[in-house]
Amino acid sequence: MKFVLFKKSLEEGAQPIYLFEGEEEYFKARGEEMLREKFIAEPSLDSAAYDGAEMKGAAMTALVAAAESFPFLSEKRLVKVTDFHPSEKEYNAYLKKYFENPQPSTVLLIVNGAPAKGKGFDLKKAPNVTFVDCGKADEETVMRWIYTRFKREQIYADTEVCERVMRYCLADMSRVAGETEKLIAYAGRGGKLTSDDVDEIVYRDTDYKIYEMTGAVSAGNYTKYASVMAELRSKGADEMNILNGLCSYFRTLFEIAALKKSDAETAAALGMKEYAVKMSRRQAAAFTPVRLKKCYNALYGAIGGVKSGRLTPEGALLRANADIFFGLKPNNRA
Repeated sequence: MKFVLFKKSLEEGAQPIYLFEGEEEYFKARGEEMLREKFIAEPSLDSAAYDGAEMKGAAMTALVAAAESFPFLSEKRLVKVTDFHPSEKEYNAYLKKYFENPQPSTVLLIVNGAPAKGKGFDLKKAPNVTFVDCGKADEETVMRWIYTRFKREQIYADTEVCERVMRYCLADMSRVAGETEKLIAYAGRGGKLTSDDVDEIVYRDTDYKIYEMTGAVSAGNYTKYASVMAELRSKGADEMNILNGLCSYFRTLFEIAALKKSDAETAAALGMKEYAVKMSRRQAAAFTPVRLKKCYNALYGAIGGVKSGRLTPEGALLRANADIFFGLKPNNRA
């Protein structure tokens, strides 16, 4: 099930075994928190945690023994294991019996960042396992979450406000949740939020600042470019941080443009999050492929100049800025 359905499913009680899997840490942490709030009255007595990396072979008997124990003062006992990828042989030898007949007063929670690689057993196929997809949420889900959170505090926030929060946090739910709470504290219950409030309160990811600088390049807006660069410098980024960030981003834009695959396929190929691919693709469309490559080459050359000792970091950044804005042909020409 999608994570958004998980909370509602708890109204009917807990399932004996959950598999939380995906890259979104917020969903995994929040899901565990929900289980503890609803079923665990005394965590020190009625919960246990294990590192899946240490659960090899016969060591899995300790995990099963913990799951078979009864709770003391709580409705349920919570046994959590992280990054747990047993082989099929290990599953059959140590886990199969428990999965087929789990202890009804225990919730066994398996929290994985990614599916098993190689010959690992697919836990989603095991009996009595409820799979909760903790992958990256789509834009609509993130926007709805932000809007609902504000509404719960009786705070007025329009679509533009919610969208800015999402964009500035690159749709990363851990950051979205934190920045949303800052805005709630700022507005107060029953208050109102504007786009200007978001600009003032929400910290924009460094990656988002690189995104803004690249957008300024496509628009030929050097003033905006210099302003964001100055903001990065004020936050501790030096010349090489900026050069490396821009170089990597332009390389990614060029790769996305060259791949010509769907957002999901591109995200998998480049090891990116799908929302970041969508934003990057939108930005890449503002450049010709030739100009993307020239911008990348200008930045790569400047970095090479520092490494070879021909340029100082300050000189390399000045040279790259000049090449990008004034040394390249307009975007509508090759």
